[in-house]
Amino acid sequence: MKRTVVAALVAAVAPLAVWAEGYQVNTLSAKQNGMGHTGTALHLGAESQIFNPAGMGWLDKNFELSASVSPIFATGEATLKSDGRKYETDNTAATPMSVNVGFSIYDNLKAGIAFYTPYGSSINWTDNWPGADLNQSVDLKTFTIQPTIAWRIIPNLSVGAGLMVTWGNVNLNKGLVSPQGFDAMMQQMIPGFPSIGNTVPASVNLSGNAHPRVGVNVGVMYDINKQWTVGANFRSEMMMKVKAGEATMKYASVEIENILEPTLGIINTAEFKAQMPCAAVYSAGVSYRPVKPLIIAFDAQFTQWSAYKQLDIEFLNTNLTAFNQNIPKNYHNSWTFHLGAQYDLSKRFDVRAGLMLDTTPVDKNHYNPETPGMTKIEPSIGCSFRPLDYLSIDLGLLYVAGLGADNRSCTYRDFILGEKTFVADYSVHAFCPSIGVTLSL
Repeated sequence: MKRTVVAALVAAVAPLAVWAEGYQVNTLSAKQNGMGHTGTALHLGAESQIFNPAGMGWLDKNFELSASVSPIFATGEATLKSDGRKYETDNTAATPMSVNVGFSIYDNLKAGIAFYTPYGSSINWTDNWPGADLNQSVDLKTFTIQPTIAWRIIPNLSVGAGLMVTWGNVNLNKGLVSPQGFDAMMQQMIPGFPSIGNTVPASVNLSGNAHPRVGVNVGVMYDINKQWTVGANFRSEMMMKVKAGEATMKYASVEIENILEPTLGIINTAEFKAQMPCAAVYSAGVSYRPVKPLIIAFDAQFTQWSAYKQLDIEFLNTNLTAFNQNIPKNYHNSWTFHLGAQYDLSKRFDVRAGLMLDTTPVDKNHYNPETPGMTKIEPSIGCSFRPLDYLSIDLGLLYVAGLGADNRSCTYRDFILGEKTFVADYSVHAFCPSIGVTLSL
């Protein structure tokens, strides 16, 4: 029985893979959200620290501060293949944000520091939906502080580099005992024991902190002429590690706790460590200014998700080391394409529009509903208003339309019933309004 309990705990920890779900946050600037989140070949001042540090080489102010917040209101749906019933998430808003400070050292040498949230997820399928064995809810946040320097070597060529210091935390809930498994167990013990219906009898909460990891964000940008600019950017892989996560049990009632606690109590004292990569990202971009008020930009972003082949879990309790797990993930590399345009209507007002195509890295046979990854189309609009020469108020609106993920499956071990496969069709959509301010002195 002890082996079965630990196997169930391993299955519970597996959804920490949300960290590497291809769930990159592409909402880190209110300005650029309205322009398809382009920026690899644009002169964005302090905000270039995120998109391509080399772009900050063209900062024409002594000091610039920009800040943005972009709440994401997302809804996911799962339609079960077994009975055709549809279930919907009940999410709270995730709140990606960024704060960027840049300043001039010399005319051709700039420095700055950025704080942003490169990965994040907030999803709630509710406690008693049929996929609770895989996931009830998850709240994931990662944070990066990045000191940056940019050097414009010659008037039309700049290089830049930033040191990314990234950390995070995760809080996840999932069912550990299914209603069907509990009913089967109780019927065996006490014939005629009443069914608990769809109520999940026992759930586990998993929480942990990923300790700081260090990576680099480097880039180059070149103005071919007054109309054309090209740029390239590289963000290195960082292996995020939870060194001492904690597990806590929750029961549907005192009566159920009295039945299951003697067996599941071991989980309340279990600690684990796990690791998973924040994949390397390669970006290339081009921008074109056909007339002075209009600029058009295109970025291609390649994310090396093939680095995420499995989720490794190791228990800190020496009595449980025999149950360390290597869970296959087999992600594949993916592309995101960004297209955007900005038009300066006047000295004080700009308008923007954009489009993103974000392809999924998720294997259809290892598909877990903690992050319903799928290829997405994301149109956007935005504007900026400058009531004062040194102050810009920036607005954006991004819509995420998932293209659907049909017949996706995940095989796992039920605590009582053994191996099961959960199969569903998934869809997702989201609205992301953004607001930001830019202060230049």
